[in-house]
Amino acid sequence: MASETLTSETLQSIDTWGAQHAAASVVGQRDVLASHGDSHRRFPVASVTKLISSLAILVAVEEGTVSLEDQAGPPGSTLRHLLSHSSGLSFETDDVAAAPGVKRIYSNRGYELAAEHLEARAEMPFAQYLSEAVLEPLGLLDTSLDGSAATDAVSTSADLCLLAREMLSPTLLDSSTWSMATQVQFPDLAGVVPGWGRYEPCPWGLGPELHGDKNPHWMGQTASAQTYGHFGASGCFFWVDPVRRLACIVLTDRDFGDWAINLWPGFCDQVRASIL
Repeated sequence: MASETLTSETLQSIDTWGAQHAAASVVGQRDVLASHGDSHRRFPVASVTKLISSLAILVAVEEGTVSLEDQAGPPGSTLRHLLSHSSGLSFETDDVAAAPGVKRIYSNRGYELAAEHLEARAEMPFAQYLSEAVLEPLGLLDTSLDGSAATDAVSTSADLCLLAREMLSPTLLDSSTWSMATQVQFPDLAGVVPGWGRYEPCPWGLGPELHGDKNPHWMGQTASAQTYGHFGASGCFFWVDPVRRLACIVLTDRDFGDWAINLWPGFCDQVRASIL
């Protein structure tokens, strides 16, 4: 009944969002509970890329190729700072806007430097490491990184369902490592979530944004505080609620804008209500 309700009433609403193409899926711990649209259509996923890239870096941490405490980025910054947007780097450049661990400054450049650090230690291109460490083991056969480790992955709803199931029941990483990655790093830092506004605090993990007490927020009002994920400027989002053991993926080809701010929170709340 839950799947029928989601498919007929909630997921189909993405067809009214003004995108030429859109796909959505809801995932439980073991199965895809509902889906709508072409689950095998490849979409640019913009900053959702960071979830995949950070997972590869965490695999490298467990292998001993890198350490979260490695010096990386601006002076005083570590790999942990880069992954949690607390290195002080600006959004797109090597300009330093703050000392490490002082502010949550969202930085694409930080993820590129994190990938470069892994490249140097692993002595292979980051895209190759990502493929061998994450994409191939999880069967993400329609996912590729075609540029920046921060923004340039292309994927499908079907592949991201596999990623969501991995996050709900980790196999690539020890469960303790993933638990750490989805806990707030450098607590109490204030910061801005691009497109949504400033939060005090602005909790972030090692890759995923954490919902915490943020309101308003793209994940909606009924998300547990432990819910984590990411959205992308290409008009997509991905979240996992570890309390409800539930995940939701939406991919579109309509760039993020006011339409998303107006629609996403209510949609996410409806997904959770339909399941419950």
